[in-house]
Amino acid sequence: MSNIDDKLNEVLNIAEEVLEKKEDKNPLEIVNEKPVAPENADVDTDFDTGRGELYNLLEKGSTAIDGILALAKEGEHPRAYEVAGQLIKTQSEIAQNLLDLQDKLKKLKDVKGDSPKNVTNALFVGSTTELQKMIKKNKEKK
Repeated sequence: MSNIDDKLNEVLNIAEEVLEKKEDKNPLEIVNEKPVAPENADVDTDFDTGRGELYNLLEKGSTAIDGILALAKEGEHPRAYEVAGQLIKTQSEIAQNLLDLQDKLKKLKDVKGDSPKNVTNALFVGSTTELQKMIKKNKEKK
């Protein structure tokens, strides 16, 4: 460490050990960490988590809009109104994302039970003589 750091540590009564531990992790690495999804996460859990986050964003956005509109009325500055407009647009996009999330969940759940229940068109594989014999047998049974 430099002489200035030592003097600051002494004046502020900070131990060098604390500084060394803090420097172990690069703050940029912490910011870039991605959240890890739980291994047993299913569609419903993801849906509930995403929905909760979108509602949280809607609440915070509404509070921000109220604040920026009050600020815009007081200052009557065009930039404040521009920011308010952008926040309102963002809020509408979040509301649209909430609707899209429900639509996607519905599609995912429909795909699971989308297997055919019964076969309406049967395909015969064979020669024409075999087909004629099979038709003749069916006519005789009736």
